[in-house]
Amino acid sequence: MMHIIGAFRATRLFFHLLYGFALASIFPRLNQRLRRQILQRWSCQLLCILNVKLISESINPFEQGIIVTNHVSWLDVFVLNTVMPMRFVAKSEVQQWPLFGWLCEQAQTLFIERGRARDAARINKQLVRLLQEGESLVVFPEGTTTDGRKVGAFHASLLQPAIDAQTPVHPVAIRYQDAHGRLSSAAAYIDEISFISSLWNILSCKSLHVRLIATTSIHAADSDRRSVANQAREQIHAALLCMSGP
Repeated sequence: MMHIIGAFRATRLFFHLLYGFALASIFPRLNQRLRRQILQRWSCQLLCILNVKLISESINPFEQGIIVTNHVSWLDVFVLNTVMPMRFVAKSEVQQWPLFGWLCEQAQTLFIERGRARDAARINKQLVRLLQEGESLVVFPEGTTTDGRKVGAFHASLLQPAIDAQTPVHPVAIRYQDAHGRLSSAAAYIDEISFISSLWNILSCKSLHVRLIATTSIHAADSDRRSVANQAREQIHAALLCMSGP
């Protein structure tokens, strides 16, 4: 039965992607307000097609700054876009994702090559400029995905732009779970799993919920990047423990 449901969702997804490609052709020419509206609406529709129910707590659109979150899945980007559409900083491998990689690129995602100090310096300069212009950005400081059971070490260098631009850092915890609140690995994009296999896991999942919870914002200008990274990680870790219950 779930294979039939998965095939039905896949068909709907195909047409939604075609719609996304049509929007992408005009997206760069639109103003920021319209781009955000399109991203939010398209992402909401995507979650509906995938039968992913969003539960957000204490989430309000952020005026400016860097949003940091733990990283579980390629779906994280679209989950976050449903409540606060903005630009993302992602590893360069994202561009290789079938279909979704191209859509992320058209949505003005900023790509960084891991392990290259020169590329990190380039991206950081660009992030500072965007923050000073009033943009809000999302980074995944772990630099990789996990199964959602723990929060990996944060790469502090990705938070330096918030300090340089004197903007706040907003830590947000993300957790995928089933209808009973138990941790779910259906969306986890880890190990050697391919993008297509990960997508099929979500399409064929009977029930998938995702919870977001915003923690206290950090005034990055008052500290160094390592301290900011450690504090953000601790807040996200605490929020995940709270969501998992006793």
